[in-house]
Amino acid sequence: MNFTPPAPKLGRRAVSASSREDKTLNRQSIGEAATTPLPPAALTDNPAASSIALALQVLDDMKAEDATVIDLVGKTSLADAMIIASGRVNRHVGSISDSLVEAFKKAGHDTPKVEGFPACDWVLIDTGDLIIHIFRPEVRQFYNLEKMWGADRPRERLDG
Repeated sequence: MNFTPPAPKLGRRAVSASSREDKTLNRQSIGEAATTPLPPAALTDNPAASSIALALQVLDDMKAEDATVIDLVGKTSLADAMIIASGRVNRHVGSISDSLVEAFKKAGHDTPKVEGFPACDWVLIDTGDLIIHIFRPEVRQFYNLEKMWGADRPRERLDG
């Protein structure tokens, strides 16, 4: 019994990886809100200024990418500020988170509450006056917290 392979389909050709277009997403192509970091004067006026400075120093030391500070004073009673940053991979997100928790403990703050640590796709660290989100880049693009909490968000009424 002779086996004959099927004839190749005409009109289709193999495309090598080098000939594909680079389809890298950036903030503008995905419609993400452009965020502006807090000016230095706003950092000192914020009640969480010392926590923000500590967190930004640790994020810089750990090579976190694209760190953004969002002022939450007058927007919500959850915290005074939020920091959003990215790690390159799960392990990087985990080590950034570990370093932040240790730095806050050493600085004499209460032990921060941490969520999302086992998977390390998105780790949330709540210090009380500051909320820190550490994402993998793909997860950060998906949730787009900068747009949700950014400067274009209307101010909420705070009773109390």
